[in-house]
Amino acid sequence: MEYKDIKEIVKDMGESKIDELKIEFPDGTKISMKKNEPKIIDIPERELIPHIERKENIEKIEDKKEDIKYKEIKAPMVGTFYSKSSPTSKPFVKVGDKIKKGDVLCIIEAMKLMNEIESEFDGEIVEICKKDEDMCEYGECLFKIK
Repeated sequence: MEYKDIKEIVKDMGESKIDELKIEFPDGTKISMKKNEPKIIDIPERELIPHIERKENIEKIEDKKEDIKYKEIKAPMVGTFYSKSSPTSKPFVKVGDKIKKGDVLCIIEAMKLMNEIESEFDGEIVEICKKDEDMCEYGECLFKIK
């Protein structure tokens, strides 16, 4: 089948049973498409029943978690999050570390400038919300502290 443009290919791809399509043209142009349709998994009911008690326990734990109020360190700018000063050095902090106001927690790179992010208060790191080299937005939570 001959196509006039890429829109026709995409339309046919959506209606087909093919999950992946790769096309390479003589001029070196390559097109690769993959259909990401959700797959339905049928789990027999007998396998779900033993997990009901565990689900209730998890809900109770999550309710208790929500009762605890954490302080948040938020990103003061848009940039790239770094948990350590260089690829070979240790992270500034890890979960469970006790910190004091003014301690460096991470670096955010913005426009080739490395900005050290300091703690605004004393406490203990409960959660690090970003992974090394993740992008962060202004006001996005970086750390949770109790």
